[in-house]
Amino acid sequence: MDFFNSPVHSWYSLYKRDLPWRNTRNPYLIWLSEIILQQTRIDQGMAYYSRFAAEFPTISDLADAPEDQILKLWQGLGYYSRARNLHFTAKFIQQNYNGIFPDNYNTIRSLKGIGEYTAAAIASISFNLEYPTVDGNVYRVLSRFFGIADPIDTSSGKKTFNNLAIELIKGVDPGMHNQAIMEFGALQCTPKGPNCNQCPLKERCFAFLNQKITELPVKQNKTKQRDRHFNYLVLSHRNHTWIRKREGKDIWKNLFEFPFIETEDEISIEKLTTLTEFDRIISTTDQAIIENVSDWKIHILSHQRIHYRFVRIQLTDKINGTEDFIRVNKEDIFNFAVPKLLETYLNEYMKNV
Repeated sequence: MDFFNSPVHSWYSLYKRDLPWRNTRNPYLIWLSEIILQQTRIDQGMAYYSRFAAEFPTISDLADAPEDQILKLWQGLGYYSRARNLHFTAKFIQQNYNGIFPDNYNTIRSLKGIGEYTAAAIASISFNLEYPTVDGNVYRVLSRFFGIADPIDTSSGKKTFNNLAIELIKGVDPGMHNQAIMEFGALQCTPKGPNCNQCPLKERCFAFLNQKITELPVKQNKTKQRDRHFNYLVLSHRNHTWIRKREGKDIWKNLFEFPFIETEDEISIEKLTTLTEFDRIISTTDQAIIENVSDWKIHILSHQRIHYRFVRIQLTDKINGTEDFIRVNKEDIFNFAVPKLLETYLNEYMKNV
């Protein structure tokens, strides 16, 4: 497999990015970087990695931290289950392995929040074990170079690519090799507009030689997204507002938000105010005045499209309708971990209120 490995490894030595987690083999820091970079761009992830590594330099530091502190530091990255699993696993390692990260692939793979890809990254980079990392970048590079048309989102397709990746990693530095292919896919063999004329693999690349660049890799199924509609009620009484903590198994568990009413579609403000749920929330001894209604916007998640708007309501008395809400000073609301769309709203509007 040297006809593939050698050019990619040479390219990597010349063009790899100087990323902070590439200067260590510490399994805790490799794990931290891999979790942060899931569903996250490198440029955004670097800042979060640096903050987490500084705030929690060891597994024990992370394990001992309160969850609210971790979620607040994670704010803006999304997919908050990653942060909760990170915290859970840090505590598990501290309790069961004396704070020492396990060096066995199967043990690493068994830890909560760690899948095959992350386990392989930690095992190969930190412990020099021959386990290939196969992500979107790797699928793309291997599919194009070797001419593999098996769908990457099927069990049989994943098996085909994984078997090939196992052959490629034999007899080389596994950590360097895994990072080289991923970096090659991220910078050289990009999803759109790859610079094939400057590619060191072009002379043997199936997709380049057969004009199949745009056709590979093959994906069989498209993710179906569910549409949801959130009407956030930004309640104000003097210098206070109300928030509540999300619980249960829905998105954004344990994050804070304004009271909201979920509707079937983008209803009018007139219809919203006639709903029983609106009356339940706006249960005051006096009058509620709607000051502003934002336009509908869309926040994209992996399996959901959140249509949302903010309705600012001035109360002439505090609400009495529910015990679910927490009454806070407006200045203090920035201390709570909130979903990205609320963070954006707070930064744009609440600082001027």
